[in-house]
Amino acid sequence: MDNLSSHTGQYIRHWAKENKVELCFTPTHASWANPIEAHFGPLRQFTLVNSNHRSHPAQNRALHAHLRWRNTHARHPDVLAAQRRERARIRSEKGIRRGRRPLAGAA
Repeated sequence: MDNLSSHTGQYIRHWAKENKVELCFTPTHASWANPIEAHFGPLRQFTLVNSNHRSHPAQNRALHAHLRWRNTHARHPDVLAAQRRERARIRSEKGIRRGRRPLAGAA
């Protein structure tokens, strides 16, 4: 869980204790550690940035359309991991480090 104040209140702590739930909080300023955060950036970029929705229902339709598209085009985690490994291998062969130009002696 993130450190939103509503997640840390007495009511939530009482509920967690009664239901034998352990609350695990992400470190402050560590949104990268919260898996759901990876979805908010694209959602914001494709539906909210530079948009001028006429109404909240229109904005809601845009959000739902993006989520339907994303779920339709979702790829299996193993495929994504293989693609990351392949990109890393290619960068390594070219001697590219951290988005910089290839090293002078690299192929």
